[in-house]
Amino acid sequence: MDGLTFLRKLMSQHPIPVVIISSLTARGTESAILAMEYGAVNVLRKPDSYSLKHESAQTIVDAVKSAGKAKLRRRSLQEKASEVKVKQPYSESMAQTTDKVIAVGASTGGTEAILDFLKATPIDSYGIVVVQHMPEVFTRSFAERLNSICDITVKEAAQGDSVIRGRALIAPGNKHMELRRSGSRYYVDLSDHDPVNRHRPSVDVLYKSVAKYAGKNAIGIIMTGMGADGAAGLLEMKNAGADTIAQNEETCVVFGMPKEAIKIGAANKTLPLELIASYTARIK
Repeated sequence: MDGLTFLRKLMSQHPIPVVIISSLTARGTESAILAMEYGAVNVLRKPDSYSLKHESAQTIVDAVKSAGKAKLRRRSLQEKASEVKVKQPYSESMAQTTDKVIAVGASTGGTEAILDFLKATPIDSYGIVVVQHMPEVFTRSFAERLNSICDITVKEAAQGDSVIRGRALIAPGNKHMELRRSGSRYYVDLSDHDPVNRHRPSVDVLYKSVAKYAGKNAIGIIMTGMGADGAAGLLEMKNAGADTIAQNEETCVVFGMPKEAIKIGAANKTLPLELIASYTARIK
């Protein structure tokens, strides 16, 4: 059987944390993203060298430690990956501006959490910016997969992309993404600055820029993931007047990032994953 079939059987019979190490071929990245939907908790780029002196070694160690803390659920063999949708057209004028900006950050387990959140997000939602800890190239496949499933438009962010209603921008792997503002227009700025909290992209980098440029006109959401990336930035958003939300422990694969945010008082609200989209849609 192929790897995806094996993974589905494994997660239905004896679920254990699975880390995908994949090549950068088109088939490799697409299969890796689908594997995340089937229950894998992390995806890594296949390294050029497995030497312990190579920088990829620490990445693998971090991924295994993170996976070891994952809370898994048994999945039915009949459970299918999300089906591709035919998008409904929407008014171009609706997409010209966004009243608020929604900033989402996640790590381990985040691909599934972000998928569930964006699937439940209405087509006329506020503009969304997302940082998911994921290697370069994989973020493009991830965005394309989300775009084929969700009602809203989803794309990997490019330099200068506008943050507009009905669209989510995914930070490219190995690039920091920050929010900027010119008049009433929000847009994203990508950079190769040093990793923050050992991550590039970093959730903290995104959140701090959202606090600075959107302030009270922002909503911050911190989701499942190991470590503390995003906690300090979410606190800055809260102090700037933004609504801030943490995913609750029961629905997290790894209750690390939300836990740290809650610990320092950065979250106004703690919610289960399935309620975050509907709660966010009611914020005016």
